[in-house]
Amino acid sequence: MKIGIRAEDKSPWERRVPLVPEDIRKLAREGLQVAVESSPQRAIGDTEFKEAGVAVTESLVDCPIIVGIKEIPSQRLEEKKTYLFFSHVIKGQAYNMPMLRRLMELKATLIDYERIVDEQNRRLIFFGRHAGLAGMVNSLWALGQRLDWEKIETPLTRLRQARTYRNLDAAREDLSVVAEDIKRGGMPAVTTPLVCGFTGYGNVSQGAQEIFDLLPHEEIAPDQLGKLPAGVNDRLFKVVFREEDCMVPLETGAAFNLADYFDRGSQAYRSVFAPLAEHLTLLVNCIYWDQRYPRLLTSADCRRMWANGRQPKLRVVGDISCDPDGSVQCTVKPTGPGNPLYVYEPESARAVDGVAGHGPVVMAVEILPAEIPRESSQHFSSVLRGYMQALATADFSQPFEALQLPDELKRATILHRGELTTAYRYLQAHLDASA
Repeated sequence: MKIGIRAEDKSPWERRVPLVPEDIRKLAREGLQVAVESSPQRAIGDTEFKEAGVAVTESLVDCPIIVGIKEIPSQRLEEKKTYLFFSHVIKGQAYNMPMLRRLMELKATLIDYERIVDEQNRRLIFFGRHAGLAGMVNSLWALGQRLDWEKIETPLTRLRQARTYRNLDAAREDLSVVAEDIKRGGMPAVTTPLVCGFTGYGNVSQGAQEIFDLLPHEEIAPDQLGKLPAGVNDRLFKVVFREEDCMVPLETGAAFNLADYFDRGSQAYRSVFAPLAEHLTLLVNCIYWDQRYPRLLTSADCRRMWANGRQPKLRVVGDISCDPDGSVQCTVKPTGPGNPLYVYEPESARAVDGVAGHGPVVMAVEILPAEIPRESSQHFSSVLRGYMQALATADFSQPFEALQLPDELKRATILHRGELTTAYRYLQAHLDASA
């Protein structure tokens, strides 16, 4: 079957592509037909695809399989086609139920990248590391901007937002200059010890730490917070929080158990993260969160920390996870690359764009990998290419039980010919609720 790569249209900032020219050329050698819908905003332009021998077209009407990145507007969906993209429906997201309902009406098949997982439920194709890379560049830039607003000059003011760099290597060059400045001249005494805390240790956190580690730093354990000497200005400090550092059992004297925490969440555990956050200058949030679990930092915690005009050490929250009203409750809305920062005012719970005001600066860009579109696309494509042959040769007219697909793709099939597959029938309740 012919595979079509659609032009992204959810956001003017979305410049990624699921398959890059080099990988499409390799697929062509394997006998696959791939067409790319023309796009003026894609980081990899039409000319690059044409030079690689890839067909660039104005329409994908003759492609039974459509591959994209973000959600597709309902009016652009077509009957009986197979779609592969990030659908953002598996949590029952109300805003995407109309799209899911339309796919069902059209007897379409939907495969979601987010659910391409192995037998241990580990994701196999993702942008997580690149969200961490871009998010950390933005978070350090935001910290420099905030301190500059406070009239505190630091080497961090050299940094720019990730999307303004030519590529990630250019951002790394700036970070190397900042690193040398910190080694030679140090950070201002008023900022020391400057501590950056990372919640989580998966792909997102690893990408963020990869950027932070370009700066001179010393890693510490959570129990060392509050014990660091002031005046250490030739390096920053880094702390990585795991679940057992942030949560304790409700039952007095009980020991933390990770499996039990994942199983019972808020029913059996509470957060003790707020006192730890008091010692951070920059909080980088990289965890998955949903309503089953306690929040790390609540709006009540923020009101207490910033009460009566107080300015705690915490200046910036880089919420790479970007869960509004989620694990870090001062994230009250997502932002876009064009307006990435706001100050959360604890008393009013308002978000005020920019870095000026009383409260933490929040960086919550929801499409961070799109700020480094070429690198993130190349990585994503290198993994996705391995599934294209199976996708293109599958007979989607077969019943789902007889459909010949790798287990990873079958696990990710939410709809087959317009019907919810067994693993996703729970979404019917969300569809009904949104009708």
